[in-house]
Amino acid sequence: MDKVSDMLDLPDTDTLYAALLARDPAWEGRALVGVTTTGIFCRLTCPARKPLPQNCRWFADADAAQAAGFRPCRRCHPLGATAEGEPLVCDLMARLEARPDHRWSESDLLALRHDPSTVRRAFKRHFGQSFLDMARAARLRGAVASLTKGSTMIEAQLDAGFDSASGFRTAFARLFGHAPHQMRQGGGVLADWIDTPLGGMIAIADDRALHLLEFIDRKALPDGLRRLSAHVGGRVGLGRTAVHDLTESRLFDYFAGRAPLLDVPVVLHGTPFQQQVWRALQQIPAGQTRSYLQLAAGIGRPTATRAVARANATNRIALVVPCHRVIGADGTLTGYAGGLWRKERLIAIERSYA
Repeated sequence: MDKVSDMLDLPDTDTLYAALLARDPAWEGRALVGVTTTGIFCRLTCPARKPLPQNCRWFADADAAQAAGFRPCRRCHPLGATAEGEPLVCDLMARLEARPDHRWSESDLLALRHDPSTVRRAFKRHFGQSFLDMARAARLRGAVASLTKGSTMIEAQLDAGFDSASGFRTAFARLFGHAPHQMRQGGGVLADWIDTPLGGMIAIADDRALHLLEFIDRKALPDGLRRLSAHVGGRVGLGRTAVHDLTESRLFDYFAGRAPLLDVPVVLHGTPFQQQVWRALQQIPAGQTRSYLQLAAGIGRPTATRAVARANATNRIALVVPCHRVIGADGTLTGYAGGLWRKERLIAIERSYA
């Protein structure tokens, strides 16, 4: 008889064992298997030899598996982000990092013997967007750099690998909420790109403080930029300030494990209640988490859990205002606008600070 963990959100053991035999990637991040004969726990997609059903124990997360005395597998690395357990994703991410300016297409995927539909599903599952969308964003990073340095529009377009000016303008506006020529007309509030180990971020700042810090693939980024333009009374321009340099330096130290506190001056654009929630988020130490209920109680509004959740979701200064440290009351990783895979990685990074 299979031993089952006490987690109520796990299905029956026959379903889990079938997924293990099939190495079903749909179960990434949802279940892990502990092997009683080896004392090791694995992802269900692990390429190792499969155990017998009676030697399996099932867990909803790595913490539960370790609490039961199991060690992480060295082949599938179940303590890492779920995307790290899928070879197809790891392969393509490495290729994208090596060739960020390449115009990736489905033909390239076929040449690498990857089925485009499989790739699309895998990246959507882990990152909330397709591989080709991520590749397009990587090319736009070069365009932002060119425009910031004063290049002409056509030079930036070609640097980003776009054949048509209209295609370049459309892709740029989808990211920023404004066409590139409008961004160049901005005033004292400037936008620039910052690279991080978890992807590119747009940082908007003036000479005194940071106004916005978002991962570039966040769907609400264009709307956030439009709202910020209204707050500051004009369009956001392209450029860099000392606050951008400070933010980039603090992020580098944070990801390197040297700075649990992202000490950057910020301007919080929101209602008094939203600002109260965001300031409370900044008080959560790295390596710790809070539930929405705990956060609501902490600001003296224990019945305002839903309002707290909404305020958390509308935070526009990622990482510096650490909304990723809020989880479900049952300990699950609830929604994160930057992607659950990032939330998983950020919490894992911050365990070293605990």
